[in-house]
Amino acid sequence: MRERASVRDRFKEKVALVTGGASGIGRATVEELCKEGASVAFTDINEAGQATWQTLVEAGCDTLFFHGDMAREEFCRTAVRSAIAHWGKVDYLVNNAFSFTAGGMDATYADWDRVMRVGPIAYATMVQLVVPSMKQHGGGAIVNVSSISAFIAQPARWTYNAAKGAVSTLTKCMALDLAPHRIRVNSVSPGWIWTSEVDKAAQGDRAKWEPTWGQYHMLERCGEPVECAAAILFLLSDDAAFITGTDLAVDGGYLALGPEGLGRSSKFAGSQ
Repeated sequence: MRERASVRDRFKEKVALVTGGASGIGRATVEELCKEGASVAFTDINEAGQATWQTLVEAGCDTLFFHGDMAREEFCRTAVRSAIAHWGKVDYLVNNAFSFTAGGMDATYADWDRVMRVGPIAYATMVQLVVPSMKQHGGGAIVNVSSISAFIAQPARWTYNAAKGAVSTLTKCMALDLAPHRIRVNSVSPGWIWTSEVDKAAQGDRAKWEPTWGQYHMLERCGEPVECAAAILFLLSDDAAFITGTDLAVDGGYLALGPEGLGRSSKFAGSQ
């Protein structure tokens, strides 16, 4: 029987690359990987990533930061090439960076181009670039960050939801093609996670807005970035050795909630 690593050293001597790692789910993933022994490279279009990198280094993390735009193929190549040059390999990839371009009938060609290039096209490009290293070193694992928006209709969300839907299907296709090389590919679909973007929408007033947005979830709250990171690390780890081509909803029950919502207005609400 395969011996399980302890939780705190699951990624010892492993190298991970996380896109969009300066904040939110990406940053939480980088931090948790570092805590469990991984060397981690991360990218971000935001220059604040340099401060994130400095904080991680001061905390003793073996990490690199690459500032750039995932919509640029050459930047994708540079990030992967530099990580491999530094550590000799990449064992894990987390495709997280995305463009929250939400448009419907008013979406422009440029909107569509942006969300697809930063989203599924960049995801595919990064996988193509890291796979040779993974094959050379006996396999690996990839997690693509999708969304609840990949599975449902939301108003004025043609661009974002279509791009996330593409990520979900892309994940399955990748998993099939890479399985012979011992490379697993899965996705996570977060619900409402309290990131800086959500905090901005709430104008910094979480106490006011979380009860409103929380009611979309069975657990009646928004999620935390670290809760998504925990799911991502599980799928990367050998604990998920027989899981591939799968989406893990990290959504507090959002997608399972029916049109009755939490059911408190129903005459049957008290009969459970």
